[in-house]
Amino acid sequence: MTELYDLAYDFATAFLKKANDSPIQVGDEARKNINHLDVPMPQHGMAAEAVITELNQWVSPATMKMGSPRFFGFVIGGAYPVSVASNWMSTAWDQNTGLEKTTPAAAVVEKISANWMLELLGLPRESACAFVTGATVANFTALAAARNQVMNQAGWDVEADGLIGAPEVQIIISADSHPTVYKSLAMLGFGRNRVTKAAVDAQGCIDMSRFPEINENAIIITQAGNINSGAFDPVAEISRLAAGKNAWIHVDGAFGLWALASNKYKHLAAGMDQADSWATDAHKWLNVPYDSGLAFVKNEHALKAAMAITASYLPSENATRNPSDYTPELSRRARGFDVYAVLRYLGKEGVAELIERCCACASRFADLFTQAGYEVMNDVVLNQVVVCFGSEALNLAVIDAVQKEGSCWVGQTSWKNRLAMRISVCNWQTELIHVDESFAIMKTMAEKVLKKA
Repeated sequence: MTELYDLAYDFATAFLKKANDSPIQVGDEARKNINHLDVPMPQHGMAAEAVITELNQWVSPATMKMGSPRFFGFVIGGAYPVSVASNWMSTAWDQNTGLEKTTPAAAVVEKISANWMLELLGLPRESACAFVTGATVANFTALAAARNQVMNQAGWDVEADGLIGAPEVQIIISADSHPTVYKSLAMLGFGRNRVTKAAVDAQGCIDMSRFPEINENAIIITQAGNINSGAFDPVAEISRLAAGKNAWIHVDGAFGLWALASNKYKHLAAGMDQADSWATDAHKWLNVPYDSGLAFVKNEHALKAAMAITASYLPSENATRNPSDYTPELSRRARGFDVYAVLRYLGKEGVAELIERCCACASRFADLFTQAGYEVMNDVVLNQVVVCFGSEALNLAVIDAVQKEGSCWVGQTSWKNRLAMRISVCNWQTELIHVDESFAIMKTMAEKVLKKA
């Protein structure tokens, strides 16, 4: 095993050492060569060292350098070295994090990490935390708790009796909600179309002057960090309207919830603590490896009622906190170790510095594009910048040119019914120098495209 793991370590570290200086986008030849792995299912096995060597040979060159400090295509971070190391160790420990009795270390570290996260984000300390795959499942998990609580208050046991014949639940959702929230609603049996869409303003925030009336038995889904503009919904105002009604307020804060960790930016999320549940992603702004979503639910009982599982063969008696009581999965990896490692490594000040540096980089991008005469379409309040170069064809051409150049990577989006280029800054390595270098490349590519137009 030692020789095999040393070989994997050598391949992994060699990849990481050159990743930041390699083209970010995967080349055509590497894309084609990955098909070397597509062979008939072998009758006989291959030596483990040969398997790892073969994977490294074809997969490493075909790997998008998403951990680069100049990768701005999606709202994702990289992975701090300390979290990569903890991830390697937790894989070696091979813990099925379901029950405290069988995996005590994983359960305890998960509980510690959850408490630290609640303190860091200023969320109600009595809240329960679920460690799941990503923001999609975090939203699903929190909304399952919402469904349980709202229907329970309406006199219906949804876990026992299902949705057939259940009281109607009003779903109010931002017109600019992320598609994964609709996916969660579909998985929960609410449907994608049976929703009331709350109108939004020019920055994608819920417009309270046009907010719909809240009925009894309601779930209201808000955002902390619009995927394009970075804007925040007015949760405090919505909470006041919902007071006294059987209503649950959920916050989809996949990346924006992390603003609460910064004294400089937490004003953007003022009132978020008045919600009933929150979803976020640690693999985004906390920069831990995939997969690491987090769902926080103020009413622990509602979460456990929606998620807990019992069976005669599961030793769950006398447990302080069984991780499987809070998540859809019974069997899963020990995600809490990676969150613990980064929080222990950075501390509160380090997390705040990371958030503030990324936001400063986004502001720098916006200033540079504005000074160069290009349209920045959003108010840059956080880490998102949307830039328009003209027509849809021109925007696509500029984005394609930047991606093919390889030094940095940007994505496309649709914002205010226009296709545009989006820059997301979430990586722990990104500094202002990377912004200046990347802007110079983007500007050059844009000038070449516009000259040809």
